[in-house]
Amino acid sequence: MNFLRRGRLSWRGHPHLQKPLYHRALIITDCRRLGSQIDRTLSSRLWTIPVSLLLLAGAGWGTYGTSKPFRHTVLAVVRCSRVGIAAILNAVDYKTTFARTYATDADYGQALSECHTRSAQRVLRALLANGGVFIKMGQHMASLYVLPFEWTSTMRPLQDQCEPTPYEFVDALFQTDMGMPLTEVFEEFDPTPIGVASLAQVHIAQHRETGKKVAVKLQHPHLAEFCDIDMKMVEVTLGWVKYWFPEFELTWLGEEMRTNLPKEMDFTLEARNAERTIKDFKSIQTSLYIPDTITATKRVLIMEYIQGGRVDDLEYLADAHIDRNKVALELSRIFNQMVFVNGWFHADPHPGNLLIRPAPKGSRSPFNFEIVLLDHGLYFDIDPILRVNYAKLWLSLIAPASPATTLDRRKYAELVGNVGPDLYPVFEAALTGRAALQSSVDSVKEDDRSCRRASSIIDLQPQSKAELDAIRNAVVSTEGLLTSVFDVLRRVPRRVLMVLKLNDLTRYADILRL
Repeated sequence: MNFLRRGRLSWRGHPHLQKPLYHRALIITDCRRLGSQIDRTLSSRLWTIPVSLLLLAGAGWGTYGTSKPFRHTVLAVVRCSRVGIAAILNAVDYKTTFARTYATDADYGQALSECHTRSAQRVLRALLANGGVFIKMGQHMASLYVLPFEWTSTMRPLQDQCEPTPYEFVDALFQTDMGMPLTEVFEEFDPTPIGVASLAQVHIAQHRETGKKVAVKLQHPHLAEFCDIDMKMVEVTLGWVKYWFPEFELTWLGEEMRTNLPKEMDFTLEARNAERTIKDFKSIQTSLYIPDTITATKRVLIMEYIQGGRVDDLEYLADAHIDRNKVALELSRIFNQMVFVNGWFHADPHPGNLLIRPAPKGSRSPFNFEIVLLDHGLYFDIDPILRVNYAKLWLSLIAPASPATTLDRRKYAELVGNVGPDLYPVFEAALTGRAALQSSVDSVKEDDRSCRRASSIIDLQPQSKAELDAIRNAVVSTEGLLTSVFDVLRRVPRRVLMVLKLNDLTRYADILRL
């Protein structure tokens, strides 16, 4: 009873709870029914959320596969994000490195070198993930001798180590372009490519019609579709670099790629370039050999298969009893013939585009080897006036130092490279790959004792490790020098920049002689 009394007292002020007991029971029952109904409603609707997400994903996937604008937009966002993240992280990394204080110049040089390496590796990962045109951009960076060594060495694997396209896709491309499957044209076809580049890959096959062993170059199938959007992304990326680092302008690289890429993507043009080069060297006794072309379409190139070793495979050269000194001299002779005499030169030279093989029976080579030049997609002409001025520039570098010679060097450097006296030492170093000559040393702020300086190219000794270290340290530690390097790259005419790439290759072969 006491309990009930306490209960009644506790119900006062609550009119609903003062109702008879059966009324209260009805209220409780109704609340339970309402709760159950809400639970059932929620349960019936919750399952629609994952279903809706699945339907949305399915619709997105279907649109991605059928709508080019939608697919291009998605890819643009993804690819731009990869490069954007790398660019932002690099910007922060460089800003942080520059803002720190260092006890010695050596500490600063070490920190900047490590920053270069980290930044180059971030960009490398983004370029590899994006593929295609972005790989091509990395290849250009790898061949620019005037860039910091950490960048060029990091980008060098892009020259011949790219991701292959699966066999079924290249088979479909071949049928589209040739009107027949691979099995009808070739008795045998190795599905594993022997080489993969940014624009194409090469397979070995047995040609039915001729019975010859051939190399089949097949363009990556989706390259043409995404080329334009990739180029826009490259230009956006270089614009970011210019925004964050105005002194490090590389927008010219995007302009160059947009001009040259369509040429490299047309294999019929590559076949014509090869044919013209064969004619240019027809009357010359040379070790140069260019494989015969059997069939060429815009995306398929069937050519003679040549087996050999890379120019930097010193073990292969030794086993074949090939003198690497003569190889280096012949490389220089071949490319000098192209630039100074023919006025028509191969503009994408790197070790991956060269093979050295023992001279076969009937060879025109004056030596026991042939230099096989591959990938003829990009050639440039050089007009007679530029050729003459470029030749005179080299003659002035060869001549003994004198006041007149010094004036000639700077005069022809301006005519050839569009650089004034303030940038001449940087241009000279880019041209020769050596420390500045004596006549240029007054304009270069570096320790004279770091290496012995010559008065002319003739006086140069074999390049020592001390000289290489001096050049690299100057780039990273001399105030304003790196900015001057980028200024030279921006000013130099594109034809001359391509000639500098030829110099880099012949210089690389010279280093291998040592």
